[in-house]
Amino acid sequence: MRLRTLDVPLARLPEDLAGLRIAHLSDFHLGLPSRGEVAVERAVEWVAERKPDLVAITGDLVSRPRGERLLREQLARLDRPFVVLGNHDVEHSRDPFSRAAGLTDLSPARLLVDESETVELRGHRVQVVGVDPRAYRRGSSRPWELADESADLRILLCHFPYVLSFLPPGAFDLVLSGHMHDGQIALPLGRDRKFRFAHPNVRFATGLYERPGGTMHVSPGLGTTFVPFRIFARPEATELVLQQRH
Repeated sequence: MRLRTLDVPLARLPEDLAGLRIAHLSDFHLGLPSRGEVAVERAVEWVAERKPDLVAITGDLVSRPRGERLLREQLARLDRPFVVLGNHDVEHSRDPFSRAAGLTDLSPARLLVDESETVELRGHRVQVVGVDPRAYRRGSSRPWELADESADLRILLCHFPYVLSFLPPGAFDLVLSGHMHDGQIALPLGRDRKFRFAHPNVRFATGLYERPGGTMHVSPGLGTTFVPFRIFARPEATELVLQQRH
């Protein structure tokens, strides 16, 4: 797996928040036989050692109810991470082996279900908004209505990266998503290009994207679905280092 540090330039970032470190993890899919469990444990250990300013986990935490015990063990190793759910956490997906676990309270982690929380970092107000995947699927989620214009930094957590296409301009500074697994099974085409069999025409696959609604990071995730392996789509834990865009 890859343990990656990535600079993220933001246009509206206060000078005091330059260098702020955010760990972004996603798509654990715990509960099914997979090397993803090893990747999750290694990723959590790396994040715990680095002690970032904020930890965000963007959904698909478990693929079977039996994965909940390990999930809670791993969350307890992190410093009160912000968490949102994914489609595998709340409903039966297209994966015939997946079963929803009915996750609710994940304390000491802060689970955000179409709600927000504001914390103070380096003397500045940082708002984190989390999207409920059920509301997103119904088309009723409007996270921009929760955005606090007085916050110095606004961060949106949504399992589905296509949320970026619906955000009003300037709604959020940073959007964190997962879901795509970088295709999970891919064929390299050279020069950093690849064919993703599950999502051949995907608009947001992995990495950084800039749109009027914000700058988004899509995590490649750590686990697997449908089949218990990845091909040319390495699992990744990412530390985002915020920088001022000049």
